[in-house]
Amino acid sequence: MQMQWLNRMMSALDLMEVKMEEPLDIAEFAKAACSSPYHFQRMFFMLTGMTVAEYVRRRRLSLAAQELALFGPKVIDVAMKYCYDSPESFSKAFRKLHGISPSDARSPGVQLKAFPRISFHLSLKGDKEMDYRIVQKEGFTVVGKSIRSSTIEGENSTEIPKFWQDSHKDGTVERVAILGKTQDILGLCYDTQQGGEVFKYAIAVETDALAADSEFEFIQIPEATWAVFNSIGPMPGAIQEVWGRIYQEWFPSTGYEQAEGPDFELYPPGDTMSEDYRCEVWIPIVKK
Repeated sequence: MQMQWLNRMMSALDLMEVKMEEPLDIAEFAKAACSSPYHFQRMFFMLTGMTVAEYVRRRRLSLAAQELALFGPKVIDVAMKYCYDSPESFSKAFRKLHGISPSDARSPGVQLKAFPRISFHLSLKGDKEMDYRIVQKEGFTVVGKSIRSSTIEGENSTEIPKFWQDSHKDGTVERVAILGKTQDILGLCYDTQQGGEVFKYAIAVETDALAADSEFEFIQIPEATWAVFNSIGPMPGAIQEVWGRIYQEWFPSTGYEQAEGPDFELYPPGDTMSEDYRCEVWIPIVKK
């Protein structure tokens, strides 16, 4: 099953290269991987650290730079070839990646950045067990405080830790916890947009409350089948390792894929820096 998964992901990458000069069609790439668009995008991001759209964008700009340096075509022709709406939007993206304008890329000896095609490799692991369980859970309500974040250039990797830090410092976590059915705090990802590049993240609790401070948001979580994974060890390293293993090992070796909808981390009370601190990752799943 893992080898099938690898071959399907490589087929999707092959198709991306063929379609670099056509409008982005994530559904077509997902079909090549025999996956739903949502699951394909999540798998791609968790394995590469970038969204499908960001990867294609970087590859296009890399190919465009090569053409400008080698053949010196008109900037507008290259912009249109690689699906930019205007020379201005192309120039802005080009400068952001390469640090120079498209026109400067045609100058002899100019330094450009190459963004090579990625590839997936199968890593067979069996030396470490993964503790998980399948849970069928009815829809429920959470309440908490949220921010909108982005995966572009890793913004979420700095924004979310700062959000937690600020929320502990100003008492937000304590005020949210009072509304919870239990003492568990959730780190909830939901409302993804723009191909997964933009999403909302909430510090929340499952609740029966009917009202809360205006700074808080009520979020409905639909009924779902969840894969629940245990994390044991100090934060954030332990849970980051679990997330990696879920997408590198668990999904490729099972008959499940990620369903559309929120996913979350569940943090019970305790010393999060302890070697035996236990928390959980909850991911909605469906059978393929």
